[in-house]
Amino acid sequence: MSAPEEGRDPQSVGRFDVPQQVPPPDAEPARRNGHRSAAQAASTPTPAATPTPAAEVDAGLSGGTEPAVVDRPGDHWDRKVANGLAFLRRRLSGDYEVDEFGFDSELTDAVFHPLLRLLYRDWFRTEVSGVAHVPVDGPALVVGNHSGTVALDALILSAALHDKHPAHRYLRLLGADLVFRMPVVSELARKTGGTVACNPDAERLLGNGDLVGVFPEGFKGIGKLYADRYKLQRFGRGGFVSAALRTGTPIVPVAIVGGEEIYPMLADIKPLARLLKLPYFPVTPTFPLLGPLGMVPLPSKWLIEFCPPIPTAHLTDSADDPLVVFNLADQVRETIQQTLHTLLERRPDPFGP
Repeated sequence: MSAPEEGRDPQSVGRFDVPQQVPPPDAEPARRNGHRSAAQAASTPTPAATPTPAAEVDAGLSGGTEPAVVDRPGDHWDRKVANGLAFLRRRLSGDYEVDEFGFDSELTDAVFHPLLRLLYRDWFRTEVSGVAHVPVDGPALVVGNHSGTVALDALILSAALHDKHPAHRYLRLLGADLVFRMPVVSELARKTGGTVACNPDAERLLGNGDLVGVFPEGFKGIGKLYADRYKLQRFGRGGFVSAALRTGTPIVPVAIVGGEEIYPMLADIKPLARLLKLPYFPVTPTFPLLGPLGMVPLPSKWLIEFCPPIPTAHLTDSADDPLVVFNLADQVRETIQQTLHTLLERRPDPFGP
């Protein structure tokens, strides 16, 4: 090791790698103290300020062109967890809205539709056509065929229509009195937008500009034997037609193929149905033989087609005319039946791709 240079502190050797530049003795006092004079400060241009990291963050928060923080792979799930916790907090605190019928759009979007989406998209592989026939806004009465032993077709139709429609409209289903006498089912039906199948409620919904879904076959449609599949039953007294006529609402027929195969009904044990106060007690290939496992629907291929709307605005004065009501109901029924035949030809194999 070389000896320290003369005139330097030995302890300071090695602590400074760059030699300090000492101003000459004749330099201005301001320069000697590390400052500039006022004249020099005025004559020297000030360089542009370099944004600090805090300034960059502020720019990102204020809507800059580039985000302050780039999302990492885990951030997506962090947002999902945060949104889920916020949703639970709103539900527990009661900070959500329902309409006069009990419809809860937030709960429907967050819970019910995602579950139904798994069924109609992945399990039933549903194909939907003719959605353009459903109005973008304003009221319409959607009339469909009923089938399947368990009324899954109504729920699948409402979820598929909401997802496929350009305006993502909700379908307000009309249900039988039995549905709203069952403790848990009644609450779920109200939360998802359902109400009792009666003319006053239907007319109020149509008057509010909603889409209303009705299945005129009722229990006769979902409770028919598999041998009678895709044969439309009687449409009752045409009450749905009267509601459409009084409000001048167009009627949109819809045909649903696939529901008949999810629970093929081989027999109906009527004594047991009367004992349990049910419209029917089904016997299928899996129920009641397999118990609760028999409630799993078979993965049939579904086709849903919306038909051109039937206008009623020119018939509002004939809402109480039985002949007009019967003819219009028969027209809707015949349209659905013919469309069912067409869809069955497109789907030769109920469980095909």
